Amino acid sequence: MHKTLKMLAAAALGLGLTLPAAAADLVVGGKNFTEQLLLAEMTTQLLEANGYDVEKRDGMGSQVVRDAQVNGQVDIYWEYTGTSLVTYNKVTEPMDAEATYAKVKELDAERGLTWLAPSNANNTYALAVRASDEDTDDITTLSDMAAAYNAGENLKMAVNAEFPGRPDGLPGLEEAYGFETSRADRKPMDSGLTYQALNEDQVEIALVFATDGRIAAFDFRVLEDDRGFFPNYALVPVVRTEALEANPELAELLNSLSAQLDDATMQGLNAQVDVDKTPIEDVAAGFLAETGLI
Repeated sequence: MHKTLKMLAAAALGLGLTLPAAAADLVVGGKNFTEQLLLAEMTTQLLEANGYDVEKRDGMGSQVVRDAQVNGQVDIYWEYTGTSLVTYNKVTEPMDAEATYAKVKELDAERGLTWLAPSNANNTYALAVRASDEDTDDITTLSDMAAAYNAGENLKMAVNAEFPGRPDGLPGLEEAYGFETSRADRKPMDSGLTYQALNEDQVEIALVFATDGRIAAFDFRVLEDDRGFFPNYALVPVVRTEALEANPELAELLNSLSAQLDDATMQGLNAQVDVDKTPIEDVAAGFLAETGLI
């Protein structure tokens, strides 16, 4: 409950009155993988520490949480600039990081969404191989990978459910690099399982996210995107404009959290959850305390 409501409730109790149960001030959303679950928890804890009553709705698919925010069912969640640019706004023109942010900020403002300050964390798509594997030791770039597929090499690729259908995923990648994969080449699975599949030698190549702590923990080698296909995926807090206008202090709170995030920080936080098996609530609380945000 927000500070003003708490004061009213206390006054009512002092007079022997009761107030009707209040709905959550804000709804924080999140997608269904570790980084997003962690960000939703950090945001929830930060807002609650500053007097807000928060309902957390995480674990949603990308399009689901986006639609929920546009429809007013979610007030805040962290989105990636490249995802909004390509997937939601259907912009295929290559752009650098600054232009990507400016474009999605402009386009999403028309839908009642405000993009706050971008973090320095860029959780772009990437493809990785094991650091030592005779099948992929000669593959260091995505161009090398494309050439291997075109030569008929039997390379299995672990992908999540979205990647084979997204324009900023496999279809666009195949067009940009001039190769094709067949259904037999791809092993679809949950996002988190692609790391396990590669680590356990079930596949030769795996879809990964650049800020995932398991890349270093499992000694993976990320293939260079030598043609610059993947857009920038800066991690940014996005707020419904109506909710922000009602609570203008949200901008300072969320921007203060965004300023603490970069690739190395997110890799470390994600590794605490995925590698060290520390509960998300504890990782979030520890980071907020360490950075002095709460």
